[in-house]
Amino acid sequence: MTNTLLLSGGGRYSDPWHPFSETSRALASILKDAGQITQVRDDVDEALADLVATRVLPDLVVVNVGLPRDGHTSPSSGAPSRGLQRILDSQIPLLAMHSSSTSFADSAEWEDLVGGRWIRGTSMHPRYGPASVRLTEVSHPITAESHDFLLDDERYSFLRVSPSAAVLAVHEHEGRDHPLLWAFDRPSGGRTVYDALGHDASSYTSAEHVRLIRRSIAWLLEETGR
Repeated sequence: MTNTLLLSGGGRYSDPWHPFSETSRALASILKDAGQITQVRDDVDEALADLVATRVLPDLVVVNVGLPRDGHTSPSSGAPSRGLQRILDSQIPLLAMHSSSTSFADSAEWEDLVGGRWIRGTSMHPRYGPASVRLTEVSHPITAESHDFLLDDERYSFLRVSPSAAVLAVHEHEGRDHPLLWAFDRPSGGRTVYDALGHDASSYTSAEHVRLIRRSIAWLLEETGR
């Protein structure tokens, strides 16, 4: 078994629209089934700061947080910011979920870690409801043995995505395809998966979505043999 740090939206990283306690509980259950010993922390800045001082880093980091709107730097300057940098410089794999792409707005390192992000004033989502997910790369280990599916969710659109990211699933909005799932090999040798789905617990009742998350975890941990 390996150790996972799951950052969950709490405190200033919570918001009125996303039930982070529910979605993080669903993620923790998937991680447990995948053989992970998971530490869930909703003190996000403190958890990031702890990554600077510790000698034993987690085998996997999962981020499921919102965008602080309190006017303060996100992440907090100093150790929390250096915590993100430590992940970026390492081979620690990262799974970022849904609204996490909107967060850490003051960190250029976060976009480098995720392989893309939500762009204020450009990115958006249609009204919550039925989402048609189309796989675009069925030969990738994450999407192998999966197929297109429907679920109720928010469909993030007009995200900025690194040209180095492998887009694995999309949805259609206003006549164009928008990435919902991508895999990204970071220059440090670490791996990242971003999953734009997962607005609420209903998203985690989709068997196909859960399959993609499980296969994402397996792919993230595969390179290091963890």
